[in-house]
Amino acid sequence: VQLQAYGGGLVQAGGSLRLSCAASSSSFIAWFRQAPGKEREFVAAITRNGGSTYYANSARGRFTVSRDNAKTTVYLQMNSLKPEDTAVYYCAAGYSGDGSYEYWGQGTLVTVSS
Repeated sequence: VQLQAYGGGLVQAGGSLRLSCAASSSSFIAWFRQAPGKEREFVAAITRNGGSTYYANSARGRFTVSRDNAKTTVYLQMNSLKPEDTAVYYCAAGYSGDGSYEYWGQGTLVTVSS
């Protein structure tokens, strides 16, 4: 599975951004992020058919993950952004069941200014 994440940029606190992950095939997709000096953390995920979604506590209520299976694209709509949301965001696929993913996109930088 090939993945390409895009849509990052600079936004003021309280603003919104929508990230996209273009996948070469439809699969379970997760979003992760890694802030400077911190470990990578899970953000959200969506099942192959879009029937179920999962969120980290930090994302629940502000972020929404969705997908367009016709385009095999997964979106991460991020609202009410905070400076602590600043990170490189990655999409991942090929969940192994033990918490690891086999395929990763290249990441897109989100910077939230205060």
